[in-house]
Amino acid sequence: MILVDTHSHIYSEEFQQDREEMMQRAFDAGVQKIFVPSIDSGYTQKMYDLEKQYPENVFLMMGLHPTYVKENYEEELAFVESQLSKRKFYAVGEIGIDLFWDKTRLEEQKIAFKRQIQLAKQYSLPINIHCRDAFDEVFEVLESEKDDKLFGIFHCFTGDYNQAQQAISYNMKLGIGGVATFKNGKIDQFLNEIDLKHIVLETDSPYLAPVPFRGKRNESSYTKLVAEKLALIYGVSVDEIAKITTENAKEVFGI
Repeated sequence: MILVDTHSHIYSEEFQQDREEMMQRAFDAGVQKIFVPSIDSGYTQKMYDLEKQYPENVFLMMGLHPTYVKENYEEELAFVESQLSKRKFYAVGEIGIDLFWDKTRLEEQKIAFKRQIQLAKQYSLPINIHCRDAFDEVFEVLESEKDDKLFGIFHCFTGDYNQAQQAISYNMKLGIGGVATFKNGKIDQFLNEIDLKHIVLETDSPYLAPVPFRGKRNESSYTKLVAEKLALIYGVSVDEIAKITTENAKEVFGI
């Protein structure tokens, strides 16, 4: 069984003490490929170091996370652009809008999101969307950028059925992780109405650990727990979930 974790912050300080063991647990669980989102320029070197250490397993994105859109966001966007021009990345992300922590920078977040979507199109790359308390705002930007060059993953999808269909209409796969295992996660109630061809697996490590580890540190090996939950939701084998979601991930990231 081959699994792909399409979103994991393996450079996080939370893995400082046992990163190599954590990576080995992921490989032992069948997670052969891990896609690593960018936050801001402060984490880039750590990402490059991990790619060098695990060249067959670690695949990098480049982008500015919406909660890191600060006064210097123009500099950060220039950095994103410079890195994209220098080397291979597999997506532009994670990018989007987050109104949970701070609503005062909505306009700057919209500008950064739109500009990075345009960069993704320029380099024929998928986008990896972060959306928190901001479905309407994210969809507004996606609508303005909708064309055949727009595609990617709606990371950590937590919306309802109609929002799922809207995300899919913009050529987005739905990134499904630990939330699908939560009693109050809600997406498990309609997910089996969404064709598996639109689904990819993720952890968002070290955040949002699935049951029975909810509230603890998440890690990429738990991708298997998400696959097991989806097998229950869809009424198919775990192997079938692994096969389809891995193919979906390969299609999006072009590997």
